[in-house]
Order: sequence, then structure tokens, then C-alpha cells
Amino acid sequence: MVLSLQKILFGPVHFPDNDEYRAFQFRFLCIVLIAGGLVTLLLLGGSVGGVNPISRQHSVSMTAFTTVSFGLWLVLRGQPQRFYPVAWTYELICLAEYISALIFVSEDEMRVIWFFTNIPGVYILLGQRAGMVITALTVTGLALANRHFPRPYSVNGLATVLSALVYLGAFFHVYGARSVSYFVRMRESNQRLRHIASHDALTDLLNAGAYYASCDQMIHLAARQGKPYSVLFVDLDHFKKINDTYGHEAGDTVLRSVASVLAASVRQSDAVGRIGGEEFSVFLPDTDRHGAFRLAEQLRQNIEQLRPKSGEIFIPVTASIGIATSDHSDMSMAVIQRKADQAMYVAKQQGRNRVSLFDQPAPF
Repeated sequence: MVLSLQKILFGPVHFPDNDEYRAFQFRFLCIVLIAGGLVTLLLLGGSVGGVNPISRQHSVSMTAFTTVSFGLWLVLRGQPQRFYPVAWTYELICLAEYISALIFVSEDEMRVIWFFTNIPGVYILLGQRAGMVITALTVTGLALANRHFPRPYSVNGLATVLSALVYLGAFFHVYGARSVSYFVRMRESNQRLRHIASHDALTDLLNAGAYYASCDQMIHLAARQGKPYSVLFVDLDHFKKINDTYGHEAGDTVLRSVASVLAASVRQSDAVGRIGGEEFSVFLPDTDRHGAFRLAEQLRQNIEQLRPKSGEIFIPVTASIGIATSDHSDMSMAVIQRKADQAMYVAKQQGRNRVSLFDQPAPF
């Protein structure tokens, strides 16, 4: 029931997890558009029933305001990219409606209250700069136009109104700044936590859990599109000997250097993960065995040329790389990874520092 109501009000819209404030603004504007139209419609009904008489000129303005409010909601619903044009359009028609009330409903001394309800909404929807501008324009406009109203406010009344508007603007300026600052800090903190949870602390590559989850998603996409994909299993040669000879700090330097080479050599659409101590895996969507072999051979050469420095020593590094490619069957990540692992062991048996394809001859 709640989900159905939300879909009616906001449409089929989705925001990323780190975009909570934008999602709040979007939903808030949808509610304001609907509420503004309904309240104005209610006042119009009261006027028709004789409960709250409104002049003909202002009735026309209110009718237009109601129509445009609901129209803007329909334009915005399900389309968050239209947020700012819709928000600014609504603010302009609100100001026009409030000015109409000042001129044509002079017998209502409380009509100025609509300007007070306007300022918080501007700060929430359009930000501090817009809020400052609208507050300044409202205060200046009321001060200069008061004498021209059919029933001007008294000097004391006008002073109270203007002082309260300035206070309200200042209050929401400070509150808005702190709220946005808090949201930004929370978003950055959540992003850091998500990064820590999904990335290897030493190499900053995807950890095993996040890597395999990403690969599963890309496999499902490839299956729908009927496109090939390949997996590289990269294992550093004699890594235990590196640790035993040069120390674990040197081994960490080697791992970070290799990780940097892997990350810099692939496309943004590829995924790279550290899945074990000295084991890495690379998922290549939309890549056949020929493309995978070319990349694997390039990676092998780049790793061989690394020679990372630890203290005054340059450490020789090589890697054995196994390749497995989808055969257009319903292959899980576990299956294709196991095939790439088997191909890597073939490379080890053939002398290390080489590339091997699973159950297939090299294409070159």
C-alpha cells in the first residue's frame, strides 16, 4: 500500500544510495506541488460556497496557480532531472500568487503570511544562495510596495513583518548550511565505509566478495546481450621466495605495484580484484579469447618490467596468467574462474612467466 502510494506520488524513480538529500528534495517538491494545489483548490471552494469570499481577479490567479501546480507535478513525476526547472518555475508562480493576494485580497490582513511559508521552501529546495536572494527581494519589495497597497500595513506592523522575515531567512540560512554540511559528511563517511568494505586494504583493488558480486552482475548482463566475456587469473611467480628473501614489507610493495599495473591497464568497464595472497583476477566483459590473450600478454610484460624498489633493492617479478572465455553457455563465475585457475596452473607447469588459455591453443 505504501509502495503503491509512493509510486503514484513520485513515479518510477530511483536514486543512488549516496544521493539521499537529492531524493528528499525531489519528494519534498512533489508533495509541495500537490499540497499547494490542493490548499488553493480548497480556498477556491470556500469562496464559491460563500465561506471565504475572494475577489474575481484573485480567483482567476488562484485557478491558474492550482492548474500550474498540478501540471508541474505531472511534469516532475518520475523525472528527477527536471527538478531545478520545475522548482524555479513553481517559486515564480508562488511569488506571483502571493503578490496577487496582497493586491486583490486587501481585507485579509494575514495574507502576508504566505511569504513566510515561502522562504523555508526556497532554502530547502533551491539552496542558500536562492534563499538569500528571495528573502532580500521579499523584504525590499514589501517595504517599497506597502504604501501602494489598497490597505497598507501600519509602520509598526510592517516593521514586525520585515524583521520576522529577515530573522526567518537568517535562521534557515544557518540551519540549511548545517544540514547540508551534515549530509555531505554523512555521505562521504558512508562512501568511505562502502569503499573499505568492498576494497582490499593493501592494494585498493576490489576484495574477493565485491569482485565476485560485480562479476555475477556482468555475467547476467552478458547473457542477456549474448556477448562473450573472459576472465584472467593472475598469480605471481615464486612470491613466497620474495617474502622469504626480501621480507614481507618488500612483498607488500610488490603486490601494490602489480595491482597498480593491473588497474591502469584495463578499461573502466572491466573489474579487477585481489582474490588471494598473491592472486588477482580480471573480468573482461565483451571480450573474446583473442582480445583476452592480447591483454594478458601485455599485462605479463608490464609486470615483468616492473622491478619494484624496496630500500635499495629492485625486486624481479613475473606472473603466470590463465585465461578462460565464455562459450555462450549459462556459465557461472565460479565455473569460469575455475577454468582460468586451471589454465594458470598450466602456465606454471610450462615454466612460469607466460600466458595460457583454458583447453585451447594460444591464438598467436
